[in-house]
Amino acid sequence: MILGIPKEIMQGEARVAATPETVKKFVKDGFAVLVETGAGEGSHYYDNQYAEAGAELVADPKQLFARANLILKVKEPLFNANENMHEVDMMHEGQYIITFIHPASPVNHEMVKKLAAAGVTGFTLDGVPRISRAQNMDALTSMSTCAGYKGMIMAADDLSYFMPQMFTAVGMLKPANVLVIGVGVAGLQALATAKRLGAVTYAMDIRPAAIEQAKSLGAKVIESGVPAEMAVGEGGYAKKLPEEWIRKEREELNKVLKDMDIIFLSALVPGKVAPILITEEMVKEMKNGSVIVDVSIDQGGNCAITPAGKKEVRHNVTINGIKNIPGLIPTSSTWMFAHNVYHLVNYLVKEGRITLDMNDEITRSILVTHDDKIVHEGTREAMGI
Repeated sequence: MILGIPKEIMQGEARVAATPETVKKFVKDGFAVLVETGAGEGSHYYDNQYAEAGAELVADPKQLFARANLILKVKEPLFNANENMHEVDMMHEGQYIITFIHPASPVNHEMVKKLAAAGVTGFTLDGVPRISRAQNMDALTSMSTCAGYKGMIMAADDLSYFMPQMFTAVGMLKPANVLVIGVGVAGLQALATAKRLGAVTYAMDIRPAAIEQAKSLGAKVIESGVPAEMAVGEGGYAKKLPEEWIRKEREELNKVLKDMDIIFLSALVPGKVAPILITEEMVKEMKNGSVIVDVSIDQGGNCAITPAGKKEVRHNVTINGIKNIPGLIPTSSTWMFAHNVYHLVNYLVKEGRITLDMNDEITRSILVTHDDKIVHEGTREAMGI
């Protein structure tokens, strides 16, 4: 089986779907690997390293797509301006692709339809279930870890004062107060990073289990006031709350926001728009010079005035809505992503062929298109099929 690793074409995307280390593993496992020239430069993995690992370097992406049986990417197929054609149009019937497709998102519906029409079988990494036997394939969790760490570093960088307590010849400066709202994978990593930087950490989440994990990292708890039976959905994820309970959360938050120096927002509800937990009026009451980092921005953001894809100062508060934060730490995020993909490929490929077992939870959760059809339930529902 021939694997194709194209260079990512999304603006600013520095990651790549394989490292020289995983290429070497693939070759040892019996795969042939094609890597587009320069594919790893943004994450500091270079052509000579891929060649030494056993990859064949290919300068023309059209040739790479034409020859490969399975394409491995980070981002969904996009229009390639240099080639003046969409990446899906470079693909062929019977081919496979593994990437973050985000198929239920309306902006990707036409691309998903193109994949199905082209006869391409698509697997989406955001569909990997969070179960124990899929942990080493779970790229979403890996990227959330990166977002939590890098997002907190970005917050510290934008803060106009020290994070840790400082004792100086002219007096003592108090440590920064950091509140993390939404203590999932990204939130927990943000808490741990803030703690390492010397801040006093606080956490808020509507799920009791998440709060227990935050406590284990030394965070002080801000109670949300939401009953547990209303908060927790299938798989331990947060449920969408009625508006009156979101107002209750805001009331509890309002009591502490003025004391916080950094607010890290990562409260998400699977498949839904992110809840608005901080209004513009609440931002006006925050400390001058304080910082909000809103990593839930891909699903609308937890702050009503988070600028999508950029950073702005509003009401003397720096609000960061930069997207693709894992791409800002590309060497580590690529290393994690590539290993997740390696494990998923080995799970799917048996004796040189991809085997689809529709009774298997992992396969069923990640399969988007197959046999010229869109088969992903969430996508079909989003498209009204």
